Amino acid sequence: MKLKLYHKIIIGLVAGFFAGIILGEKAAYLKPIGDIFIRCLRLIVVPLILSTLITGVVSAGDPKKIGSLGIKTVIYFITTTFFAVVIGLVVANIIQPGIGLSLGEVADITRPTPVSPMQMIVNMVPLNPIEALAKGNVLQIIVFALLFGGALALAGDKGKPVADFFRAMAEVMFKFSDIVIKMAPYGVFALIAWTSGKFGLAILLPMGKLIAATFIACVIHIVFTYSGAVKLLGRTSPIHYFKKVMEPALVGLSTCSAAAAFPFTMRAQKQLGVADRVSGFTLPMALTINMDGTALYQSVGAIFVANIYGVDLSFSQQATIVMTAVLASIGTASIPGGGLIMLTLVLESVGLPLEGIAIVAGIDRILDMFRTTTNIFGDNSAGLVVAALENDLDRKITAMPLKDMLGENPA
Repeated sequence: MKLKLYHKIIIGLVAGFFAGIILGEKAAYLKPIGDIFIRCLRLIVVPLILSTLITGVVSAGDPKKIGSLGIKTVIYFITTTFFAVVIGLVVANIIQPGIGLSLGEVADITRPTPVSPMQMIVNMVPLNPIEALAKGNVLQIIVFALLFGGALALAGDKGKPVADFFRAMAEVMFKFSDIVIKMAPYGVFALIAWTSGKFGLAILLPMGKLIAATFIACVIHIVFTYSGAVKLLGRTSPIHYFKKVMEPALVGLSTCSAAAAFPFTMRAQKQLGVADRVSGFTLPMALTINMDGTALYQSVGAIFVANIYGVDLSFSQQATIVMTAVLASIGTASIPGGGLIMLTLVLESVGLPLEGIAIVAGIDRILDMFRTTTNIFGDNSAGLVVAALENDLDRKITAMPLKDMLGENPA
């Protein structure tokens, strides 16, 4: 029996962990393999987002349908993010991850230049779409693709050749993705080996409570919030959902990048029966405005910093954390370590010392694994739920076991 891809990824994950423990710092020699894998994934992300989003908007046709799709998508994102932050706060308040931890030396933290909410909105609109594509500014690419796709739909028959080009481009990028995806087990092995070799068990143990709090909160959010939404709103078995999202989740766990896992997420959406017009719309948006794992971590991180500095946060301060974390998660770059930068905004909102970030920075890679995995589960649940609400979910494909999927690549 040939192993499925997700089986190979799991083997690579476990083997990489033990290889890192055994090799220690020498595991760094394996990192270039993982770096090449990430580069190949990021190579296809921008053209894939551009082509699928434009195609999704054009396929929607009626601007009213696009508006309905957008409203449902954004409402789902904001609602699940709110639940994520609240769950993070509850778990952190119970575990109190910073209690009993020695502060040690504090490194200097560079404070980011504050950006007003209005300026954030202005910055979403690109001055030059080519520059946005070259720099990989996902939010600006999304805005351009939405506007361009809308104009293309209004152009009718005259715009058909251009629409056909982007439709063909999307298909080519899917085939390109299939080639890169076959590298996943090797890339995952190398990245996990490097991570476990660099940090090791001795470094993880002192920060165990923070890691445990983040992990527990993420698991609760994934198991209850997402499966609840899939069951109640999507009217779909959570078991099918979890099995088919396992591939992108494992890639996100090892790469700490939802953008790197994007091709796998698109593949999972097809396996879940989500229509292309829905996944082509929701998933590119999810990369920048659906950061549940990041938002959840910010609430846990804030409680952790409050603990190590002996600060008791009031109910109003924790409510401020909820509001700030939800807003800060919108537009967070889908890159490794992006959540660490956004944590500064949350700490500043309740007057906590930014120096506390230096303490968690050393294990941020570990925490980022949980955050990214949560984000990917959220992205996939959004596509499924919105497709169900839009009556664009092929329930025959959704209910089909992964091993019986038609056209499934045995690799």
